[in-house]
Amino acid sequence: MNPVVPLLAHGPGSGPGRPHRLVVLRHAKAAWPDVEDRDRPLAPRGRRDAPVAGRWLRDQGLLPDLVLCSPARRTTQTWELAAAQFQARIRVHYEEQAYRADAMDLLALVHQAPEEVATLLLVGHHPAVQDLIVLLAGESAGDTLQRVGAKFPTSAIAVLVTTCAWAQLQPGGARLTEAVVPRAQASGSISPSVQRPQRPTEK
Repeated sequence: MNPVVPLLAHGPGSGPGRPHRLVVLRHAKAAWPDVEDRDRPLAPRGRRDAPVAGRWLRDQGLLPDLVLCSPARRTTQTWELAAAQFQARIRVHYEEQAYRADAMDLLALVHQAPEEVATLLLVGHHPAVQDLIVLLAGESAGDTLQRVGAKFPTSAIAVLVTTCAWAQLQPGGARLTEAVVPRAQASGSISPSVQRPQRPTEK
């Protein structure tokens, strides 16, 4: 059993051929010190949750071939803590375009991914990552897409599958197969947690 809060159920496959997988990770919980927005570090809870997200990705076999990560401190820390859970060196590009992006900016980054990349991981900010998922998901199981559209909290992960080439991926061109919210207890053990309202300006 995965120690996560499920947002989505698994759905059927996306069709014939080898699919591409786009994994979208919202950064873990950030602190609010008196610094520039891009310099905000992870909060203690975020530093606990980010490795849990990495372990979930590892346990699901979602080893990315390439990571596109915002250069903000909270996103880079999220990826570094998640990446430490893999026994592999993973190629990562820190993309300025992913910071203060909207969904179309993120889609433009996805379009630039090399075609040999089978699993692409995007680490970014709210609301752009949530909007990207909603933009790309042409189908999902039941009302799961609506639930993701309503809430995509810190450290949430969504998995989209498409048979399109990265450069040809368009709105509605993927199937949303799963989304989860890995969480850790303060003690370091893993458990689902109650979602608290976030600050309206948190990204």
